[in-house]
Amino acid sequence: MSTLSERILGAASGEFVERTVDRAYVHDGTGVLTLESYRQMGAGGLADPSRLHVIFDHIVPANNSTTATLQHELRDFAKSSFMQFSDAGGGICHQCMSEGIVLPGEVVVGADSHSCTLGAFGAFATGVGATDMAAIWLTGETWFRVPETIAIRLTGALAEAAEAKDLALTYVSKLGMDGATYRALEFIGESAGPLSMDDRLVLCNLAVETGAKTGMFYADGVTERYLAGYGVTAQRQAAEPCSYTKEVDIDLSDVVPLIAVPPRVDTVKPVHDLAGLPVDQVFVGTCTNGRYSDLARFARIVAGKKVAVRTIVVPASRAVLAEAVRTGVLADIIAAGCMVGTPGCGPCLGAHLGVIGEGEVCLSTANRNFKNRMGVNGEIYLSSVATAAASALEGEITEPVVP
Repeated sequence: MSTLSERILGAASGEFVERTVDRAYVHDGTGVLTLESYRQMGAGGLADPSRLHVIFDHIVPANNSTTATLQHELRDFAKSSFMQFSDAGGGICHQCMSEGIVLPGEVVVGADSHSCTLGAFGAFATGVGATDMAAIWLTGETWFRVPETIAIRLTGALAEAAEAKDLALTYVSKLGMDGATYRALEFIGESAGPLSMDDRLVLCNLAVETGAKTGMFYADGVTERYLAGYGVTAQRQAAEPCSYTKEVDIDLSDVVPLIAVPPRVDTVKPVHDLAGLPVDQVFVGTCTNGRYSDLARFARIVAGKKVAVRTIVVPASRAVLAEAVRTGVLADIIAAGCMVGTPGCGPCLGAHLGVIGEGEVCLSTANRNFKNRMGVNGEIYLSSVATAAASALEGEITEPVVP
């Protein structure tokens, strides 16, 4: 019997395999490097443009003329090559791929480390560098060493103001930032099934913060209903008896609102231990927490109030933005005094639209708080959406309450 990774890749853990890639994608940053490598390899034609996606999300709109020129070149190539193309404003690559594109059982490769997000659909989804991606453009294939698998066994139910981000920070802290290096994480147990697709995307997103190759859920009724909303039929996956290299048990009722303290994602503290720490900026968004459910939860907390510190909210995709407009969620966010950015990665990588200054503190719903990531000598604390909302209203780290 096999783990889900072994089943999809068709071999036992530790074996090397070559596999056709079902979906491959780059963003405006890695796409420029991939195009350069592709041309150095001879630019011998694309294996299957219908499976290749170019998604502009990292520095959009362009922040200077050099960026704009590089994006212009990549944009022209993508369009002339009949690749699947999403221009500035379409949204974050992982989110766009989650909107009715990636299917259970597929091999999905993105030129970005958080491509593991898409394992939420029961796909084997992982990140590669630009050179490997260029080879995929040329051949439609790549190689893998089939990873061993760690099981994250979930029981119980989240209580009070705890949410999926807090659960994600919990398992990252238990494994450590290199505790799952080149392994797959499988989220299993009686409490895995009830989790929404948005919650699953959050949990898989942070898998790479433990060094994991991917994070995965088995496709089930939740997956089926979610994809049906995009007019896509999905096949369920049943777990088989298998051998895990390690099992981590988490009772969701024990999870409390947490904050990852800079500069490590695995160094977490309960929010109440840091309550009162002043913040200069709050950022809500990214491929971790920029979905409609996140924006709606944020809006419920800040509605009718005013934020006390500069607060940036960036929807993860155009579809998310459109739904937030349609339902009035965006109006509540704006009325609370928040800034709303173009769908995309925005401030997360410290390129533009929310860079912090030296000595400033940002509370962010993103997935990384490494030194200098959002600005030289600034500090990044990572939290859930509820914690970010409560803290934005007070101008300091504040423990959330059930809205």
